[in-house]
Amino acid sequence: MKKILVVSGTRAEFGLLKPLLRKIVNSKILDLQLVITGTHLSQAYGMTKSEIIQSGFSISREVKIFEDSSDSASVNVSKAISKGVDGFDRVYDELKPDLLLILGDRYEIFSAAIAAMVSNIPIAHIHGGESTEGVIDEAIRHSITKMSHIHFVAMEKYRNRVIQLGENPNLVFCVGGLGIDSIGEVQTIEKVELEKKLPVRFSKRNLLITFHPVTLEQRTEKEQFSELLSALSKLEDTSLIFTMPNAESGSENIVNQILSFCQKHANAFFFKSLGQINYFSCLKVVDAVVGNSSSGIIEVPSFYKGTINIGNRQRGRERAKSVVDCLPNENDISKAIELIYSKDFQEKLLKIENPYGSGESSSKIIEILEQLSFKGMLKKKFYDLG
Repeated sequence: MKKILVVSGTRAEFGLLKPLLRKIVNSKILDLQLVITGTHLSQAYGMTKSEIIQSGFSISREVKIFEDSSDSASVNVSKAISKGVDGFDRVYDELKPDLLLILGDRYEIFSAAIAAMVSNIPIAHIHGGESTEGVIDEAIRHSITKMSHIHFVAMEKYRNRVIQLGENPNLVFCVGGLGIDSIGEVQTIEKVELEKKLPVRFSKRNLLITFHPVTLEQRTEKEQFSELLSALSKLEDTSLIFTMPNAESGSENIVNQILSFCQKHANAFFFKSLGQINYFSCLKVVDAVVGNSSSGIIEVPSFYKGTINIGNRQRGRERAKSVVDCLPNENDISKAIELIYSKDFQEKLLKIENPYGSGESSSKIIEILEQLSFKGMLKKKFYDLG
């Protein structure tokens, strides 16, 4: 058996990984070691460890990286990375995995990769080669690429970018976007039942809002989010469903503004964690998603719904024609909302094709991991395009 250690640090990331984790558990060749960290262990972000347990997965270890997990949404990223490196180093020594399998570009995953690199553990990275110019995730993602030995990318453009970074083309596999896999597997809830479960009141029009900190922007997330709230406050007959921002520097500013807004507007609802079933169920009901989340770029087009993508956080990522980009100011956001409700745009949504694939990524990754030998991977040779 090949021991595959998978790290998850957020609710969204776990949702992407879930179909892959199930296939690892069912494999006769691979043995899953699941390690959780980040907001999974934070009361402020919904303590989503419980969702993992409810999904039927055994948690091998926990790595706590936040100073205070109970009453604060603020994050000292440098301290979190430091604690993560130390914590993962101890976990690797205990579990002795044959491979670390990680997804994405967050600082929790960065710390897991650093610890694996110095512990001489081969790394397989999912969703490398992408670009998000508005946040530090850009640098983290490419750094993880250089620490990794096997690469599972979402499309050919990203494969070429990973190879451009000097990685062996024979170990860069185009498998599609992992987020699409979950869509076909999740049993969603009907609108009436969803209203009772959450609870939330849907209106004639409905929007799902997720806005994350913008770590490399000159205008702060507080200023940008204020512009968004100003635009949303003028909407009529519209329910506004807010979800928690990522645990990053500046997230507390966003949370405080959401709570204040919801107190003043009866049509606004806030959830620390919807969970994957409720999130996908909401996507079926709402007219569009608004904010700067990668989900709006990668997953939402498969629901044939519009995405209003605000600012530069996701700039550089390939996107479907259902995504409307706008500046982080009230006027531009209002125009984007008006556009997604237009007859022409709604008709266009029915023919949308998602560039991130049709949902076979997990099976492709499992097949490759079962066949590949991890021995001799640690010594990498830079692949020179010239």
